[in-house]
Amino acid sequence: MEFIGICLITKDVLALTEFYKKILVVEAEGNEVHAELKTDGANIAIYSLEGMEGMAPNSMNGAGNGSITLSFKVKDADEEYARIKALGVEFIMLPTTHPWGARSFWFRDPDGNIVNFVCLK
Repeated sequence: MEFIGICLITKDVLALTEFYKKILVVEAEGNEVHAELKTDGANIAIYSLEGMEGMAPNSMNGAGNGSITLSFKVKDADEEYARIKALGVEFIMLPTTHPWGARSFWFRDPDGNIVNFVCLK
């Protein structure tokens, strides 16, 4: 079994796609219903709430936004922090070196999900 990606369900596919394009420095393919971003690891799909309900009525009952954390391995957490800070995102945790040696920082995407940029040393 191979993990190939994650799908974020949102009310605003275009806004969430633009956010991830900027922070991940990748291109995206898609439209206001569905978009795909390819990373060096797993892919990120962004799909509309309405599209989900159209495929499977009531599938989003009880589902919430902002309840996941996406982690991305980076070469230099401090360099990435400076770049991301210039984009005006909301930081949850400033660059921190953890007892196990990793250095990371956290911020939120427009839907409230936590994004973790981590340098594993």
